[in-house]
Amino acid sequence: MSFCIELIRNQKGQATLEAAFLIPIVFVLLLLLIQPGILLYNRMVMQAAASEGCRLLATKTDVAGSSDEKCEAYILRRLGSIPPQENFHIHDGGCAWEIEMVGNESSLEVEVTIKNKAKLLPLLDRGARLIGISDSSGQYAQEVTVRMPTQPSWVVGSKLGLNPQGWVQENE
Repeated sequence: MSFCIELIRNQKGQATLEAAFLIPIVFVLLLLLIQPGILLYNRMVMQAAASEGCRLLATKTDVAGSSDEKCEAYILRRLGSIPPQENFHIHDGGCAWEIEMVGNESSLEVEVTIKNKAKLLPLLDRGARLIGISDSSGQYAQEVTVRMPTQPSWVVGSKLGLNPQGWVQENE
């Protein structure tokens, strides 16, 4: 009986010692999983906003005047789901999104490019600098470009071209 009690006393600190080694390893692994999740979330939101911006550029009309500012505001509202926190998006007091829009409803193609910078989490920023995927301040640049045709392929390939009035006259 005394042998069992002695064995139990010798193992009392084992769990504490294992936890002391295991907890930092778990936190580092968690850190390594969080950053790619943040960057993937940013990319998905940016991709969706750029796609919706292309659709808007392809269908807008300039009857009420140039509406490039409205298109940009629409894209910025979609990008509002990314928190203005440094690890998601560098905000710097004002809007730091760079949005480039090319084309309109009369073009054959429209294109939207969105650029963003995010500050990488500690430890990862040093590693990213070492392998050259971030700048000297530890910021990682993300860029998404979406290019879409303004008309479906069957319209572009039609012998009547892009003129809807020609389609109506053909069917009369």
